[in-house]
Amino acid sequence: MAGRYEPIDSPDETTLFPYHDLTPPTVATVTRARQRIRQHLPETPLVRSEALSEALDADVLLKREDTLPTGAFKVRGGVNLVASLDEEFQDAGLLAASTGNHGQSIAWAGREFDVPVTIGVPEGANAGKVDALEQLGAEVIQHGEDYDEAREHIEDLATQRAARYVHSGNEPKLLAGVGTAGLEIIDERPDVDRVFCPVGGGTAAAGYSLTLGAMTDAAVVGVQAAGAPAVYRAWNEETLEPLDSVDTIAEGVATRVPFALPTQILQAGLADFRLVSEDAIADAVARLFETDRIVMEGACATAVAAALQAGDELRGETVVLPISGRNIDREKFDRLLAESEY
Repeated sequence: MAGRYEPIDSPDETTLFPYHDLTPPTVATVTRARQRIRQHLPETPLVRSEALSEALDADVLLKREDTLPTGAFKVRGGVNLVASLDEEFQDAGLLAASTGNHGQSIAWAGREFDVPVTIGVPEGANAGKVDALEQLGAEVIQHGEDYDEAREHIEDLATQRAARYVHSGNEPKLLAGVGTAGLEIIDERPDVDRVFCPVGGGTAAAGYSLTLGAMTDAAVVGVQAAGAPAVYRAWNEETLEPLDSVDTIAEGVATRVPFALPTQILQAGLADFRLVSEDAIADAVARLFETDRIVMEGACATAVAAALQAGDELRGETVVLPISGRNIDREKFDRLLAESEY
């Protein structure tokens, strides 16, 4: 089924950015990425959640990607891409559009390797996220009413500057980088039965599919918010058509557009794909804070919610839940705790 997808996000992408190599990563490229990344990033802990293990009668392990610099898994991909950046872009720099963790990933890696970074955000973007990008040394350009308008402006700017535009999903080096988390899990617990992974653009789930899914008997299960099922629909219906709108508190998975490259990998690599409700996401955020004292984003909470939804299905299994990010807005976090029934 994956062959039905063209390996581009839009008809203009390879024309605008001919340096984009959209060949899917392999275990070998993920392994090489690990060699680069381990020089700059620590391995993240894999720890047992006693509360979730008891609730599900399973061995539930949390992959603590929130302990990485920037507080999210995506910095793995940023480091891998910038560490192997073509020399022609060293001075012209990197440009990306982002409303969150993707931008911080590229900004952190750019600072680490002394490469200039420009991040485009919508006008009126979250001030805290803008400050975080600027603290990492990035130039921040606010443009347009939403992410897509900001992205189009940054794409134009990248061609004008002859700089390296970094797509948030259709980047093999990003996918290979985030896939290194799966290799770390295999080293520590090769007996994993199942991993639930949040899906926004699909980079993290693609990384786990390339490693745990391909190298072990583990079933990789993708999870999206029911109010933002773009990739879920792509996986089920074999279409890359965007949604007209999304409605979810989990901004990290609030994507309208399925990206072709990760979708190809998920089509072949996912054992299952599930949707969770807004109430389930909110309760999962509150629950993990109350039981494990972990602050996590709504996107990350989709995986916890899906595991809880699975219930007895997981009895006796070894289950991994990636704690993919902790960059939740303080006001939203307080509201979710106050409103949750957990």
